[in-house]
Amino acid sequence: MLDTMLSRGRDVPYLRFRPAQDAPEESAQLERDGWTLLRAVLSRAEVDAPAAEVTRVYDAWPADVRRPHRAAEELEQFRYEVLNRSAACQAVVGHHRILAVVEPLLGEDCHVIANTAWRNPPAVEHTHGGGLWHIDAGPHIPLPPGVDWDERIPHPVFAVGCHILLQDCPVACGPTAVIPRSHLSGEPPPPDRLADPTLSWRGNEPVVLAAAAGDVQLFVSDVWHRRMPTGAGDAGRFFLQVHYGRRDIAPRLRPTAVANQLSEEAIGRTATDRDRTLVGLHRPLFYDG
Repeated sequence: MLDTMLSRGRDVPYLRFRPAQDAPEESAQLERDGWTLLRAVLSRAEVDAPAAEVTRVYDAWPADVRRPHRAAEELEQFRYEVLNRSAACQAVVGHHRILAVVEPLLGEDCHVIANTAWRNPPAVEHTHGGGLWHIDAGPHIPLPPGVDWDERIPHPVFAVGCHILLQDCPVACGPTAVIPRSHLSGEPPPPDRLADPTLSWRGNEPVVLAAAAGDVQLFVSDVWHRRMPTGAGDAGRFFLQVHYGRRDIAPRLRPTAVANQLSEEAIGRTATDRDRTLVGLHRPLFYDG
């Protein structure tokens, strides 16, 4: 069990540790290994409503062109800010079993920072779909080479990725894989091995999160992860992705060009890329793109 959990004080609004008497084992695994897998969070019958709603979102809204360099067929695989477009999906992102695992690590006031539907068609080659080793953000605590994380200190978790599976994803469909404990490296995956499915970190081999509809894959944002290669019988992937972040991390459901706190005059005074990023106008990247 997790020994301590994060909590936001009611009187003094700072994060603090408190005894984690009620934290589930999955929270401890998520902190320790960087991943966990929740089985049967939704029953087969309960999957039907969000699956139908996500399908409706694909039919009703065209693909968001958040990264114009991507091919049209690649852009078509994603729909963003899904909770804005589906009550059923908004309900499932607040499922008590998911929150029970992430709140001890992020604080009970954590929130959704991104919510994207993925519908990868069957294929052998994937131009995107997370098909190279990567981290979603960070590393939040970079470490110089040769410096190890002091394991007496619980490793902070700033954001957690979540895949709520809307159809089965066996090994042939290229499930997400993670390299356990790689979030402790303080580094991104080595650039010369991003496509290598056998990449490991300090003896930790990839764990393939093959799962069924209704299961939920959880991983911390800076653990090394990727979609594994597909095989014969690939039926594609269909899932609702949610990223939960600490209260201090801004939501990214929409790009900053669309959702910002700037006046038209302030935007008009920006002349360079740095001017724009300084006032919070960032190009879409992780979470919002």
